[in-house]
Amino acid sequence: MKKSNTRARMMSGNEACVEAALLAGVRFYAGYPITPSSEIAELMAARLPKCGGKFIQMEDEIASMAAVIGASLAGVKAMTATSGPGFSLKQENIGYAAMTEVPCLIVNVQRGGPSTGLPTLPSQGDVMQARWGTHGDHPIIAIAPSSVGETFMQTIRAVNLSEKFRVPVILLLDEIVGHVTEKVVMPDLASVEIFDRIKPTMAPAEYVPYAETDTDVPPMAGMGEGYRYHVTGLTHDEFGFTTSDPKKIDALIRRLHRKIENHREEISQVVTEYLDDAKIAVLAYGSTARSARRAVLMAREEKIPAGLFRPITLWPFPEQEIFKLAEKVSHLIVPEMNLGQIAHEVEHAARGKTEVLSLTRVDGEPIRPQQIFEKIKEIAR
Repeated sequence: MKKSNTRARMMSGNEACVEAALLAGVRFYAGYPITPSSEIAELMAARLPKCGGKFIQMEDEIASMAAVIGASLAGVKAMTATSGPGFSLKQENIGYAAMTEVPCLIVNVQRGGPSTGLPTLPSQGDVMQARWGTHGDHPIIAIAPSSVGETFMQTIRAVNLSEKFRVPVILLLDEIVGHVTEKVVMPDLASVEIFDRIKPTMAPAEYVPYAETDTDVPPMAGMGEGYRYHVTGLTHDEFGFTTSDPKKIDALIRRLHRKIENHREEISQVVTEYLDDAKIAVLAYGSTARSARRAVLMAREEKIPAGLFRPITLWPFPEQEIFKLAEKVSHLIVPEMNLGQIAHEVEHAARGKTEVLSLTRVDGEPIRPQQIFEKIKEIAR
Protein backbone atom coordinates (compact mmCIF):
# COMPACT_ATOMS: atom_id res chain seq x y z
CA MET A 1 0.00 0.00 0.00
CA LYS A 2 1.39 3.41 -1.00
CA LYS A 3 2.11 5.66 1.93
CA SER A 4 0.33 9.02 1.79
CA ASN A 5 2.45 12.16 1.87
CA THR A 6 -0.44 14.25 3.18
CA ARG A 7 0.26 15.68 6.62
CA ALA A 8 -3.38 15.51 7.68
CA ARG A 9 -4.67 15.11 11.22
CA MET A 10 -8.05 15.11 12.89
CA MET A 11 -8.09 17.48 15.84
CA SER A 12 -10.27 19.92 17.75
CA GLY A 13 -9.76 23.65 17.82
CA ASN A 14 -8.36 23.52 21.35
CA GLU A 15 -5.91 20.80 20.33
CA ALA A 16 -4.87 22.77 17.23
CA CYS A 17 -4.20 25.78 19.44
CA VAL A 18 -1.83 23.73 21.61
CA GLU A 19 0.04 22.18 18.68
CA ALA A 20 0.46 25.56 17.01
CA ALA A 21 1.59 27.33 20.18
CA LEU A 22 4.30 24.71 20.74
CA LEU A 23 5.41 25.07 17.13
CA ALA A 24 5.57 28.86 17.57
CA GLY A 25 7.96 28.37 20.48
CA VAL A 26 5.70 28.71 23.52
CA ARG A 27 7.46 27.03 26.44
CA PHE A 28 5.51 28.29 29.45
CA TYR A 29 1.85 27.95 30.36
CA ALA A 30 0.14 29.13 33.53
CA GLY A 31 -3.59 28.74 33.89
CA TYR A 32 -6.63 27.64 35.79
CA PRO A 33 -9.09 25.15 34.27
CA ILE A 34 -12.39 26.53 33.00
CA THR A 35 -14.89 25.17 30.49
CA PRO A 36 -14.71 25.24 27.47
CA SER A 37 -10.95 25.92 27.39
CA SER A 38 -9.78 23.21 29.81
CA GLU A 39 -8.46 20.88 27.09
CA ILE A 40 -5.79 23.48 26.27
CA ALA A 41 -4.46 23.33 29.84
CA GLU A 42 -4.69 19.53 29.95
CA LEU A 43 -2.76 19.11 26.70
CA MET A 44 -0.17 21.71 27.67
CA ALA A 45 0.37 19.90 30.98
CA ALA A 46 1.18 16.73 29.04
CA ARG A 47 3.15 18.24 26.18
CA LEU A 48 5.28 21.04 27.64
CA PRO A 49 7.54 18.90 29.90
CA LYS A 50 8.42 16.74 26.89
CA CYS A 51 9.84 19.71 24.98
CA GLY A 52 11.65 21.43 27.82
CA GLY A 53 8.79 23.71 28.82
CA LYS A 54 7.00 24.41 32.10
CA PHE A 55 3.32 24.09 33.03
CA ILE A 56 1.90 25.59 36.22
CA GLN A 57 -1.69 25.41 37.43
CA MET A 58 -2.14 28.56 39.48
CA GLU A 59 -4.64 29.21 42.24
CA ASP A 60 -6.74 31.50 40.04
CA GLU A 61 -6.81 33.43 36.77
CA ILE A 62 -5.28 36.57 38.25
CA ALA A 63 -2.19 34.68 39.38
CA SER A 64 -2.09 32.81 36.05
CA MET A 65 -1.79 36.03 34.09
CA ALA A 66 0.85 37.34 36.49
CA ALA A 67 2.92 34.16 36.07
CA VAL A 68 2.70 34.44 32.28
CA ILE A 69 4.00 38.02 32.44
CA GLY A 70 6.85 36.94 34.69
CA ALA A 71 7.87 34.10 32.40
CA SER A 72 7.83 36.38 29.36
CA LEU A 73 9.96 38.99 31.14
CA ALA A 74 12.44 36.19 31.77
CA GLY A 75 12.68 35.64 28.02
CA VAL A 76 10.27 32.72 27.47
CA LYS A 77 7.31 32.73 25.07
CA ALA A 78 4.32 32.33 27.38
CA MET A 79 0.55 31.85 27.19
CA THR A 80 -2.61 31.11 29.11
CA ALA A 81 -6.17 30.08 28.20
CA THR A 82 -9.51 30.77 29.81
CA SER A 83 -13.17 31.65 29.19
CA GLY A 84 -15.58 34.45 30.13
CA PRO A 85 -15.34 34.84 33.94
CA GLY A 86 -11.64 33.93 33.93
CA PHE A 87 -10.98 36.42 31.14
CA SER A 88 -12.55 39.14 33.29
CA LEU A 89 -10.23 38.26 36.17
CA LYS A 90 -7.18 38.53 33.92
CA GLN A 91 -7.97 42.04 32.76
CA GLU A 92 -5.95 44.02 35.30
CA ASN A 93 -2.82 42.07 34.46
CA ILE A 94 -3.53 42.26 30.73
CA GLY A 95 -3.42 46.02 31.21
CA TYR A 96 -0.11 45.62 33.05
CA ALA A 97 1.27 43.62 30.11
CA ALA A 98 0.13 46.35 27.71
CA MET A 99 1.78 49.12 29.75
CA THR A 100 5.03 47.21 30.33
CA GLU A 101 5.10 45.89 26.75
CA VAL A 102 5.30 42.21 27.68
CA PRO A 103 4.49 39.83 24.81
CA CYS A 104 2.10 36.99 25.68
CA LEU A 105 -0.82 35.01 24.26
CA ILE A 106 -4.23 34.89 25.96
CA VAL A 107 -6.69 32.37 24.50
CA ASN A 108 -10.36 33.00 25.31
CA VAL A 109 -12.69 30.17 24.33
CA GLN A 110 -15.92 32.12 24.67
CA ARG A 111 -19.03 30.81 26.39
CA GLY A 112 -22.39 32.29 27.30
CA GLY A 113 -22.70 34.90 30.06
CA PRO A 114 -23.03 37.12 32.04
CA SER A 115 -21.55 35.59 35.20
CA THR A 116 -21.38 31.78 35.19
CA GLY A 117 -23.90 31.87 32.34
CA LEU A 118 -23.71 28.91 29.95
CA PRO A 119 -20.42 27.10 30.64
CA THR A 120 -20.81 24.49 27.91
CA LEU A 121 -22.50 26.51 25.18
CA PRO A 122 -21.14 28.96 22.59
CA SER A 123 -21.16 32.74 22.62
CA GLN A 124 -19.34 35.68 21.10
CA GLY A 125 -20.01 37.94 24.06
CA ASP A 126 -16.41 38.82 24.87
CA VAL A 127 -15.42 40.72 21.74
CA MET A 128 -15.79 44.12 23.38
CA GLN A 129 -14.19 42.88 26.59
CA ALA A 130 -11.21 41.83 24.46
CA ARG A 131 -10.79 45.43 23.32
CA TRP A 132 -11.87 47.44 26.34
CA GLY A 133 -11.83 45.01 29.29
CA THR A 134 -8.81 46.54 30.91
CA HIS A 135 -8.87 50.21 31.87
CA GLY A 136 -7.24 53.16 30.14
CA ASP A 137 -6.16 53.64 26.53
CA HIS A 138 -4.17 50.54 25.71
CA PRO A 139 -3.07 48.77 22.53
CA ILE A 140 -4.43 45.29 21.83
CA ILE A 141 -4.61 42.73 19.04
CA ALA A 142 -7.49 40.24 18.95
CA ILE A 143 -7.90 37.46 16.38
CA ALA A 144 -11.04 35.35 15.75
CA PRO A 145 -10.53 32.18 13.66
CA SER A 146 -13.54 30.29 12.33
CA SER A 147 -12.19 26.77 11.80
CA VAL A 148 -9.76 24.31 13.33
CA GLY A 149 -7.25 24.72 10.51
CA GLU A 150 -7.44 28.49 10.81
CA THR A 151 -7.02 28.21 14.58
CA PHE A 152 -3.74 26.39 13.97
CA MET A 153 -2.31 29.04 11.65
CA GLN A 154 -3.71 32.01 13.57
CA THR A 155 -2.29 30.76 16.86
CA ILE A 156 1.18 30.83 15.30
CA ARG A 157 0.44 34.29 13.93
CA ALA A 158 -0.82 35.48 17.33
CA VAL A 159 2.40 34.41 19.04
CA ASN A 160 4.45 36.06 16.27
CA LEU A 161 2.52 39.33 16.56
CA SER A 162 2.89 39.41 20.33
CA GLU A 163 6.64 38.96 20.01
CA LYS A 164 7.02 41.44 17.16
CA PHE A 165 5.01 44.27 18.70
CA ARG A 166 5.53 43.49 22.39
CA VAL A 167 1.82 43.35 23.19
CA PRO A 168 -0.62 40.88 24.71
CA VAL A 169 -2.50 39.19 21.85
CA ILE A 170 -5.93 37.67 22.41
CA LEU A 171 -7.06 34.63 20.43
CA LEU A 172 -10.87 34.69 20.48
CA LEU A 173 -12.17 31.19 19.88
CA ASP A 174 -15.68 30.20 20.88
CA GLU A 175 -17.03 26.89 22.20
CA ILE A 176 -17.87 25.67 18.70
CA VAL A 177 -14.43 26.35 17.22
CA GLY A 178 -12.74 25.05 20.37
CA HIS A 179 -14.57 21.73 20.44
CA VAL A 180 -15.38 20.89 16.82
CA THR A 181 -13.14 18.19 15.30
CA GLU A 182 -11.96 18.70 11.72
CA LYS A 183 -9.22 17.60 9.37
CA VAL A 184 -6.18 19.86 9.48
CA VAL A 185 -3.49 19.64 6.83
CA MET A 186 -0.34 20.40 8.74
CA PRO A 187 1.98 22.86 6.99
CA ASP A 188 5.53 22.09 5.98
CA LEU A 189 7.37 23.14 9.12
CA ALA A 190 10.16 24.69 7.08
CA SER A 191 7.65 27.09 5.52
CA VAL A 192 6.20 28.33 8.82
CA GLU A 193 7.54 31.73 9.87
CA ILE A 194 8.43 31.97 13.54
CA PHE A 195 9.22 35.41 14.94
CA ASP A 196 11.31 35.90 18.07
CA ARG A 197 11.39 39.20 19.95
CA ILE A 198 14.14 41.65 19.01
CA LYS A 199 16.97 41.61 21.55
CA PRO A 200 19.24 44.56 22.35
CA THR A 201 22.60 44.62 20.58
CA MET A 202 24.20 47.42 22.57
CA ALA A 203 26.23 47.00 25.75
CA PRO A 204 24.17 46.66 28.96
CA ALA A 205 25.30 50.09 30.16
CA GLU A 206 23.91 51.68 26.99
CA TYR A 207 20.53 49.90 27.04
CA VAL A 208 17.46 52.14 27.17
CA PRO A 209 14.59 49.68 27.75
CA TYR A 210 11.73 51.85 26.48
CA ALA A 211 13.54 53.92 23.87
CA GLU A 212 11.71 55.22 20.81
CA THR A 213 12.64 53.34 17.65
CA ASP A 214 11.69 53.51 13.97
CA THR A 215 9.03 50.84 14.57
CA ASP A 216 8.01 52.23 17.99
CA VAL A 217 8.89 48.79 19.42
CA PRO A 218 11.99 48.87 21.64
CA PRO A 219 14.26 45.80 21.82
CA MET A 220 13.51 43.57 24.80
CA ALA A 221 16.15 42.06 27.07
CA GLY A 222 15.26 39.05 29.16
CA MET A 223 15.72 39.23 32.91
CA GLY A 224 18.95 37.51 33.84
CA GLU A 225 20.69 38.28 30.54
CA GLY A 226 22.88 41.03 31.99
CA TYR A 227 20.58 43.94 31.18
CA ARG A 228 19.15 45.62 34.27
CA TYR A 229 15.99 47.67 33.92
CA HIS A 230 12.94 48.70 35.88
CA VAL A 231 9.44 47.36 35.11
CA THR A 232 6.36 49.14 36.44
CA GLY A 233 2.71 49.48 35.54
CA LEU A 234 2.91 53.16 36.44
CA THR A 235 3.55 55.68 33.69
CA HIS A 236 7.29 55.66 33.16
CA ASP A 237 10.08 57.27 31.22
CA GLU A 238 12.29 55.61 28.61
CA PHE A 239 14.38 54.02 31.39
CA GLY A 240 11.33 52.41 33.02
CA PHE A 241 11.23 54.68 36.06
CA THR A 242 8.00 56.29 37.26
CA THR A 243 7.33 59.76 35.93
CA SER A 244 4.72 62.49 36.36
CA ASP A 245 6.16 64.57 33.53
CA PRO A 246 3.18 65.25 31.18
CA LYS A 247 5.41 65.29 28.09
CA LYS A 248 6.93 61.89 28.87
CA ILE A 249 3.56 60.41 29.81
CA ASP A 250 2.04 61.64 26.55
CA ALA A 251 4.99 60.31 24.54
CA LEU A 252 4.69 56.86 26.16
CA ILE A 253 0.94 56.40 25.67
CA ARG A 254 1.04 57.66 22.09
CA ARG A 255 3.98 55.40 21.24
CA LEU A 256 2.12 52.36 22.63
CA HIS A 257 -0.72 53.14 20.23
CA ARG A 258 1.45 53.99 17.24
CA LYS A 259 3.15 50.62 17.26
CA ILE A 260 -0.24 49.05 16.47
CA GLU A 261 -1.93 51.81 14.46
CA ASN A 262 1.04 52.33 12.14
CA HIS A 263 1.13 48.62 11.32
CA ARG A 264 -2.58 48.04 10.67
CA GLU A 265 -1.96 46.68 7.17
CA GLU A 266 0.33 43.98 8.53
CA ILE A 267 -1.84 43.12 11.52
CA SER A 268 -5.30 43.24 9.95
CA GLN A 269 -6.58 40.21 8.04
CA VAL A 270 -9.98 39.87 6.36
CA VAL A 271 -11.44 37.27 4.02
CA THR A 272 -13.93 38.29 1.33
CA GLU A 273 -16.04 36.07 -0.93
CA TYR A 274 -18.58 36.85 -3.66
CA LEU A 275 -18.39 40.62 -3.11
CA ASP A 276 -17.55 41.73 -6.66
CA ASP A 277 -21.21 42.04 -7.67
CA ALA A 278 -22.83 41.83 -4.24
CA LYS A 279 -25.70 44.12 -3.29
CA ILE A 280 -26.12 42.54 0.14
CA ALA A 281 -23.12 41.70 2.33
CA VAL A 282 -22.93 39.54 5.43
CA LEU A 283 -20.20 40.44 7.92
CA ALA A 284 -19.46 37.60 10.33
CA TYR A 285 -16.57 36.27 12.40
CA GLY A 286 -15.65 33.14 14.34
CA SER A 287 -17.97 30.15 14.09
CA THR A 288 -20.88 32.34 12.96
CA ALA A 289 -18.96 33.02 9.75
CA ARG A 290 -19.44 29.35 8.85
CA SER A 291 -23.21 29.77 8.87
CA ALA A 292 -22.87 33.11 7.08
CA ARG A 293 -20.90 31.55 4.23
CA ARG A 294 -23.50 28.83 3.75
CA ALA A 295 -26.29 31.43 3.77
CA VAL A 296 -24.48 33.43 1.08
CA LEU A 297 -24.19 30.29 -1.06
CA MET A 298 -27.91 29.60 -0.56
CA ALA A 299 -28.67 33.15 -1.68
CA ARG A 300 -26.47 32.77 -4.75
CA GLU A 301 -28.38 29.61 -5.69
CA GLU A 302 -31.53 31.79 -5.75
CA LYS A 303 -29.78 34.45 -7.87
CA ILE A 304 -29.55 36.89 -4.99
CA PRO A 305 -26.23 38.82 -5.21
CA ALA A 306 -24.93 38.31 -1.68
CA GLY A 307 -21.35 38.27 -0.45
CA LEU A 308 -19.32 37.57 2.68
CA PHE A 309 -16.93 39.84 4.57
CA ARG A 310 -15.10 37.97 7.34
CA PRO A 311 -12.70 39.82 9.64
CA ILE A 312 -10.12 37.45 11.13
CA THR A 313 -8.47 40.29 13.03
CA LEU A 314 -11.17 41.96 15.10
CA TRP A 315 -8.90 44.44 16.85
CA PRO A 316 -7.60 46.70 15.48
CA PHE A 317 -10.99 46.91 13.77
CA PRO A 318 -10.93 46.95 9.94
CA GLU A 319 -12.71 50.30 9.65
CA GLN A 320 -11.37 51.37 6.24
CA GLU A 321 -12.19 48.04 4.60
CA ILE A 322 -15.74 48.15 5.99
CA PHE A 323 -16.23 51.74 4.82
CA LYS A 324 -15.23 50.73 1.26
CA LEU A 325 -17.65 47.80 1.44
CA ALA A 326 -20.45 50.06 2.73
CA GLU A 327 -20.06 52.28 -0.33
CA LYS A 328 -20.77 49.29 -2.62
CA VAL A 329 -23.69 47.45 -1.00
CA SER A 330 -27.24 48.44 -0.05
CA HIS A 331 -27.32 46.40 3.18
CA LEU A 332 -24.83 44.92 5.63
CA ILE A 333 -26.10 42.06 7.81
CA VAL A 334 -24.08 41.37 10.99
CA PRO A 335 -24.96 38.03 12.62
CA GLU A 336 -23.31 37.34 15.97
CA MET A 337 -23.89 35.39 19.19
CA ASN A 338 -24.32 38.49 21.36
CA LEU A 339 -26.63 41.51 21.36
CA GLY A 340 -24.85 43.36 18.57
CA GLN A 341 -21.41 44.21 19.92
CA ILE A 342 -19.62 44.24 16.56
CA ALA A 343 -22.72 45.50 14.71
CA HIS A 344 -22.29 48.82 16.54
CA GLU A 345 -18.69 49.05 15.34
CA VAL A 346 -19.75 48.19 11.79
CA GLU A 347 -22.40 50.91 11.85
CA HIS A 348 -19.82 53.42 13.01
CA ALA A 349 -17.33 52.32 10.32
CA ALA A 350 -19.99 52.43 7.58
CA ARG A 351 -20.64 56.14 8.33
CA GLY A 352 -24.15 56.04 6.97
CA LYS A 353 -23.16 54.70 3.54
CA THR A 354 -25.34 51.59 3.92
CA GLU A 355 -28.00 50.16 6.20
CA VAL A 356 -26.51 47.92 8.90
CA LEU A 357 -28.79 45.17 10.22
CA SER A 358 -27.93 43.31 13.42
CA LEU A 359 -28.95 39.64 13.67
CA THR A 360 -28.38 38.33 17.18
CA ARG A 361 -28.74 35.20 19.24
CA VAL A 362 -27.96 34.76 22.96
CA ASP A 363 -29.71 31.51 23.93
CA GLY A 364 -26.66 29.27 23.69
CA GLU A 365 -27.60 28.01 20.24
CA PRO A 366 -25.54 28.86 17.15
CA ILE A 367 -26.93 31.16 14.48
CA ARG A 368 -27.96 28.83 11.68
CA PRO A 369 -27.54 29.42 7.93
CA GLN A 370 -31.31 29.48 7.42
CA GLN A 371 -31.71 32.42 9.82
CA ILE A 372 -29.22 34.50 7.87
CA PHE A 373 -30.66 33.36 4.53
CA GLU A 374 -34.17 34.43 5.61
CA LYS A 375 -32.84 37.89 6.44
CA ILE A 376 -31.12 38.10 3.03
CA LYS A 377 -34.37 37.07 1.27
CA GLU A 378 -36.35 39.63 3.28
CA ILE A 379 -34.05 42.39 2.09
CA ALA A 380 -33.98 41.16 -1.52
CA ARG A 381 -37.78 41.18 -1.91
